[in-house]
Amino acid sequence: MSVVVTGATGQLGRLAVEALLRRGVPAARIVATGREVAGIKDLADRGVVVRRADFADPDSLAAAFAGAEKLLLISASVPVAERLANHRRAVDAAQAAGVSLVAYTSTTRADSAATIIGGTHRETEEYLRERAIPSVVLRNSWYLENYTSQLPVVLHHGAFVGAAGRGRISAASRADYAEAAAVVLTTEGHAGKVYELGGDEAFSLAELASTVSVVLGRPITYTDLPAEEFAEVLVGAGLPADLAHVLADADLGLGRDEMFCDSGELRRLIGRPTTSLAAAIAEAVR
Repeated sequence: MSVVVTGATGQLGRLAVEALLRRGVPAARIVATGREVAGIKDLADRGVVVRRADFADPDSLAAAFAGAEKLLLISASVPVAERLANHRRAVDAAQAAGVSLVAYTSTTRADSAATIIGGTHRETEEYLRERAIPSVVLRNSWYLENYTSQLPVVLHHGAFVGAAGRGRISAASRADYAEAAAVVLTTEGHAGKVYELGGDEAFSLAELASTVSVVLGRPITYTDLPAEEFAEVLVGAGLPADLAHVLADADLGLGRDEMFCDSGELRRLIGRPTTSLAAAIAEAVR
């Protein structure tokens, strides 16, 4: 079995490669890809095949996917407006290479999510179906790291800010999602499945602030803003206006519970409880 992992230069892709290795896939049968492969030279030193793959360059995709049996297609991190075209090129290249299974990292409730990000994932899922490629959709909720990475700024200001209202988020760690992807790629019976994946314990952003307060022993609050004001805060923090708009729109989706998932499928796939919010905070602090 040979497995290609896109985005192996990123955090989720790298973790997926490590999870495949832990599950006994020989390094020589794992192909780790990315636009700039210098950052994964250490994987090559361990015997993993490293190839350049740029979603905007069909020739690079054809070369990277050559001989692949399975593909983990991690959704592109490029600007949202470019993602669908990039995903389609990757799907086309996978089909041309004769890949027997594509595992695509989507988002929770992609079939009904009203967010900008959700729409991109929904259209990618539709394209996979149109091309009739055997596939499994991994609808990942938010990453816990989306919040733990904010801790230095949160501690400085004593508050989280957002536009999610009382919406609940079933966040899990990147490592949890990566392990689930590795399970799907190394076991049978997943083609045609759509897995709604999220952490065991959902929380609102107010509950997030409360948990941070308990773990760190410092008072942290959550300030809920109208989406337009939240976008302005993000721009003030240095984000491009387009990205700030997408993130504020995503928070509105959180408020509609579009990142809430109580299927238990992530826990069942990885065979253990998912990483808790408190544990993720404590680890980030360490």
